[in-house]
Amino acid sequence: MHTLAMGAGGTWTGSLLAAAALLISCSEPASPPVTGAPGDPLPGLDAARLEQFTLGRQLFHRQFEQEDGLGPLFNQQRCSSCHDLPALGGTGVELAIKATRFTAPDRCDLLVSHGGDTFQERVTPVAEALGVRRETVPPDATARANITPPSLFGLGLVEAIPADVLLALEDPEDRDGDGISGRAGRTQDGQIGRFGRKGTDATLLEFIDSALRFEMGLTTPLHPMEELPNGQALPDGADPIADPEINGDQMNLLVSFVRYLAPPAPAPSDGAARDSVERGRQVFADIGCADCHVPTLTTGPNAVPAFDRKTIALYSDLLLHDLGPNMASICGRDAAPSEFRTARLAGLRFRNEFLHDGRAGSVNRAILMHGGEGQRASDAYATLDAARRAYLLRFLDTL
Repeated sequence: MHTLAMGAGGTWTGSLLAAAALLISCSEPASPPVTGAPGDPLPGLDAARLEQFTLGRQLFHRQFEQEDGLGPLFNQQRCSSCHDLPALGGTGVELAIKATRFTAPDRCDLLVSHGGDTFQERVTPVAEALGVRRETVPPDATARANITPPSLFGLGLVEAIPADVLLALEDPEDRDGDGISGRAGRTQDGQIGRFGRKGTDATLLEFIDSALRFEMGLTTPLHPMEELPNGQALPDGADPIADPEINGDQMNLLVSFVRYLAPPAPAPSDGAARDSVERGRQVFADIGCADCHVPTLTTGPNAVPAFDRKTIALYSDLLLHDLGPNMASICGRDAAPSEFRTARLAGLRFRNEFLHDGRAGSVNRAILMHGGEGQRASDAYATLDAARRAYLLRFLDTL
């Protein structure tokens, strides 16, 4: 029997330990943030984990064919097709088509009866010969979006941040009156959704499992049944490969590669440039950006030294925030159309399109499009004088 990968976080030994971790994570970082070059492994990994990282990277870049279990419907043949900029594990230019049906005030239909909320545009030759066609968005969907691929750098550290830390950042009733009411998204079993634009997945295992099934059409030990095209049964012979098409050992390797990816280091600066960056960092805090894009968080105690109480320059609180009706798009299991998990700004300089669907062609435009809980910061940005705005954009361009 194959053993599936478990979370990177350590197990709490008592309330005092949890409280200590919370204090560590919300205070000034005790050590510099963990960083590495794009695509590099976390510093401090032992030889066995480095080997898992290397083998996982090879599998991440492997091209799957229909004889490997690809499809019968799929979007990409490699994990790296969507995650190769500026290195394996980064972002990409490929877009995923998603659609949902939202019924106010809070019901989100992920279109399970139509095959799910991710739509596959390609069909394997054997399935196409049997009459299987690409999926189409059903007319009863209330929203459709082309979602940009997220960067995977540093996600193992994200997984290792204690839940207590994230819950301490919540303010769903806006009791402090600052106009920000972030809350943790919840998965079906009640865990905090750390991953996905809508906070859909609690662990890297779930996150990767979803990508394999919906982007590559590969069945997994967690979900050994094929997804149905637009909810319709597959004809006999359209899926000739035995399920699951990815085994537990392969899942472990993919999870290990993503888990051990280092967060990107900021661009170096010195002299006058460093002074400008530091001024921009202060503007970032002054106008309220850091209220949601929290600069650093810290992992909890962990048996793996590379994850043990490490600071990560995340620039996110990992909470759901309402960004107003103009930003509304698809919904999530626990997220309304206008609610999104705060985007991680680490690695921002490697992107050319911004926001969840790439609708903003510049950082400047992305900031100005923030509404709802981001409106106050957006308005403050709009009123900055030219010099302070330039400082802020220069700072963001180093992330």
